Order: sequence, then C-alpha cells, then structure tokens
Amino acid sequence: MSRLPQITARQMLAALERAGFVVKRIRGSHHFLAHREDQTRWTTIPMHRGDLRNDTVRDILKQTKLAREEYLKLL
Repeated sequence: MSRLPQITARQMLAALERAGFVVKRIRGSHHFLAHREDQTRWTTIPMHRGDLRNDTVRDILKQTKLAREEYLKLL
C-alpha cells in the first residue's frame, strides 16, 4: 500500500465538496462537514496552516466512508 499524498486542509475541503459534502458549521478553525444525501457520513477538518498529518487524512477517509481510490480521483 502506497502512502497518501500530502495535502493541505483547503485541498481536502475541496475534494470532499466534490464528493458531495457540505460545510454544516464552523467553530474556530474547524469545519464540520456532512454528506448531502447520507448524514451518517460526516467529519471535521482542522483548517490549520501546512499539510494535514497522514493519520488525520486516514481518519477523515474512515469517517466519510470514502475508498482510497475514490479519494485519489477527487484530488
């Protein structure tokens, strides 16, 4: 299994929006997103400077129920 590419929080936000997620609310520097059609698919993105950590990206993918291949196509 290859490593996930390093991306910023803004790139992750754009990819999730292409996948059908919308920002439900913002609290401080964290954006809370949910899928338009399936509200059980939700996550929080920390909108901090720099790249997201790999474990954070993996957690976001798990919470949103996105397959690795689907995520890579969205980038």
